[in-house]
Amino acid sequence: MSCKHCGKECADEFCCSGCEAVYHIHDEKLQQKEAVISNNTGYEDFVEEGDNAYSITLQVDGMHCAACIMLIENALNSQAGVKSARVNFSTKRLRIEWDDGDINSLVKIVNNLGYHVKPYDQDLLNNADSRQQKYLLRCLAVSGFAAGNIMLLSVTLWSSTQEIMGLATQNFMHWVSMMIALPAIIYSAQPFFKSAFSVLKMRHTNMDVPISLAVILASGMSVLETINHGEHTYFDSALMLVFFLLIGRYLDARAKDKARDVATQLLSMMAGSATVIEGGKQKLVAIKDLKEGMLVLVAMGENIPVDGEVIEGISEIDLSMITGETIPQEVASGSKIFGGTINIAAPIKMKVTKASEESLLSSIVKMMENAEQGQAKYVRLADKAAKLYTPIVHTLGLLAFLGWVLIGGMAWQAALMIAITVLIITCPCALGLAVPVVQVLASSKLMKHGILLKSGDALEKLANIDMVVFDKTGTLTIGKPKLIGSSYDKKAHKLAASMAAYSKHPLSQALADSYSGKTIQMDVKEVAAKGLQAGNIRLGKRSWCGDDKAPEDGNLEIWLSEKGKKPVRFIFTDELKSDAVEVISELKNKGLEPMILSGDRSVITKNIAEQIGIKRFKAEISPAEKYEEIESLKSSGKNVLMVGDGLNDAPALRTANVSMSPSTAIDITQNSADIVFQGNKLEPVSYAYEIAKKSSKLVKQNFALAVIYNIIAIPLAVAGYVTPLIAALAMSGSSIIVILNSFRLNAGK
Repeated sequence: MSCKHCGKECADEFCCSGCEAVYHIHDEKLQQKEAVISNNTGYEDFVEEGDNAYSITLQVDGMHCAACIMLIENALNSQAGVKSARVNFSTKRLRIEWDDGDINSLVKIVNNLGYHVKPYDQDLLNNADSRQQKYLLRCLAVSGFAAGNIMLLSVTLWSSTQEIMGLATQNFMHWVSMMIALPAIIYSAQPFFKSAFSVLKMRHTNMDVPISLAVILASGMSVLETINHGEHTYFDSALMLVFFLLIGRYLDARAKDKARDVATQLLSMMAGSATVIEGGKQKLVAIKDLKEGMLVLVAMGENIPVDGEVIEGISEIDLSMITGETIPQEVASGSKIFGGTINIAAPIKMKVTKASEESLLSSIVKMMENAEQGQAKYVRLADKAAKLYTPIVHTLGLLAFLGWVLIGGMAWQAALMIAITVLIITCPCALGLAVPVVQVLASSKLMKHGILLKSGDALEKLANIDMVVFDKTGTLTIGKPKLIGSSYDKKAHKLAASMAAYSKHPLSQALADSYSGKTIQMDVKEVAAKGLQAGNIRLGKRSWCGDDKAPEDGNLEIWLSEKGKKPVRFIFTDELKSDAVEVISELKNKGLEPMILSGDRSVITKNIAEQIGIKRFKAEISPAEKYEEIESLKSSGKNVLMVGDGLNDAPALRTANVSMSPSTAIDITQNSADIVFQGNKLEPVSYAYEIAKKSSKLVKQNFALAVIYNIIAIPLAVAGYVTPLIAALAMSGSSIIVILNSFRLNAGK
């Protein structure tokens, strides 16, 4: 026997009391949510309240193509009070924002369209996906088994004629084929029939309507031919059609599961439970129920459940899932830690500072959703194509039938098979998948490298840039002063470092950090706008305690003066990021023009520009002037990427065509950039551009494949050169080819 929760071999249902507790926590949650699902009520408990608006994230089952997305979004967006409704096809998530109205009535609208709406829960989604895939496999098995048996009968019918075989024998085989086919079609084609019937009830259509119509027409015509002792039936074609369509749908479902792996992994971290310490006792609490101020015990090897602060213990935290950094970070009492990271060294106690829905992990998931759901140019194009699909395909099918019967003089049975072929082969699936799959894969790939997309069209815009404008401090440089030179008098260095330890000024802190020996306890006072003083000893500005006659070289400096001694100058530099030179070189090799816009002094900015190989720069400019410079560049025809710290560069970041910002885990949601990257390197700028170019190329290829498919397939189908079986294979194959082409994004690093 194995444990119901963890799967470990054991003698009882559960291997330990912990697994049993967690299992029942999950079970209770699932029962609560299933109760909500059954009667379209109770969704108020899952609503998030914002500034003058409400929002909710739901799970939608039963979607198959871009037409489904368009149908759901249009139905909701047409309701009074709804600000936006956006479906993420890959993750099956529906995000609704509204300022007035009842959420239960909105949910009912989607359910009435034939889809199944539930409160979003990763466990529910995994269970639903598993059940759906098993159901598709059962339908696939039934249709395949029945089609195989009917094909055996059909071989005899195809290889002979009515005159040779005899009418009685032929009729017998047709009736046997019908008795096998009809129950099999009724069962195995249910995924298409149910979906089509539901949307037709609401006077809408989706891609399952023409598919269902094609199967029903082929089957109905075959039944009629059997009853009337006709020579030809098409039960084998109808079943093989269902069989091939089910193969395509099953592979499509598996591919979409694969595409959303990273988002699923992140969401799974927000599920589960944590060990809460209350009144000196430990108890398991669902992560979603953790509140600010709770004390949580995190064992070695466990995920940090939510954002918090270490209050006891020393350990190391694996940040790779959040930042992409592979080197563990040491934490101790007072250290801030974030949900989704892993405690790898020793047990720690933490105090919750943010509830699950407000945590860094939750913010990252929302950013990924926004990126995957963005209304980029190609998404809008695919939506328009899906909207036109149904009327066009039905019109084509009708015209093909009438044309062959009235003009071509063809028998109505053969003409109907051509119409059926047209209904099947003209499908917008490939077009609908052209963008979403690439978006999901790209955002997941970037996430693994600590790069987060905050807007859906960021990648599309990034792929079109021809110029990169950098802020200097904190972007090209580390943003932390460092003492340079090693020829300082040891006594002067010790004295200066001892005084500097009493100040929070960045230069003072850098000076204090530069001395590794034992410092002196001193009575130090801070003199506003000048520096530090301890008796007759001063540490601070040149004008207060330095040598006014000493030459200025533009470097940052602190002076130490002691009565009766010559002032000592300590020189600092803002160190370049380790890969700055390499990244600038890569960007130039890719045809991009780099530029620096800095508020720092000209001599320092020029020095940095020369070190990293940037010819064009402007220094000593204000945030407003940076904004004006970006506007000027855009007016001259440049597509500008602005890379800045996201705080004082906010105006320039907003006005650039697209923007990136180096960020810490604390402020990733607080800056103005379209793309946020973490860590102390510039490599994410080059990497994001590379992924953007690849994504753009793949999206264009996908559109080209979809368009070429329809240009070739539709005329062949109308001309009668394609059978329904080939049409089913072609339709499924076009979607699978687009998905496989999208997965080429995962090739390489």
